Amino acid sequence: MTVHLATPADFETRIGESLGASDWFTVTQAHLDGFAQLTGDDFWIHVDVARAAREMPQGKTIAHGLFALSLVPRMQREIFHIAKRGRGLNYGTDRVRYTAAMPVGCRLRLHQTVAAAARQGAGTKVTLRCTMEIEGSERPAFVADCIVLFEDAPAA
Repeated sequence: MTVHLATPADFETRIGESLGASDWFTVTQAHLDGFAQLTGDDFWIHVDVARAAREMPQGKTIAHGLFALSLVPRMQREIFHIAKRGRGLNYGTDRVRYTAAMPVGCRLRLHQTVAAAARQGAGTKVTLRCTMEIEGSERPAFVADCIVLFEDAPAA
């Protein structure tokens, strides 16, 4: 269920609250190959299916940590929507911790909680605690504090 907010300032009333979770996303080898090509991170654990079958504990390639982190904007669109807003600017990411491997074929789901929110200029700077769940795993893929500056809607 998507949380609907009227304006970016509404995050200030939700500090400490869970916004919910996204739908499940399945990691495919095509995703990993594309990410490796784009970033140049083509280490064999991500792209060499035959070698991974022989040498990796689960016999599968594993997703790049940064690939999973890059899914946050896509997945958070399923978690919340702001009706009246301007630009959203990526302000940075704090305390990123990768805690479990993500084998190809796994399903991921993003959970977000409002860790902090405060007015800044003509917008609201929001820190979202992001936890990327791996279906069937006790440990998440990562936990990170993602910071976004959501500007107010431009004057009409």
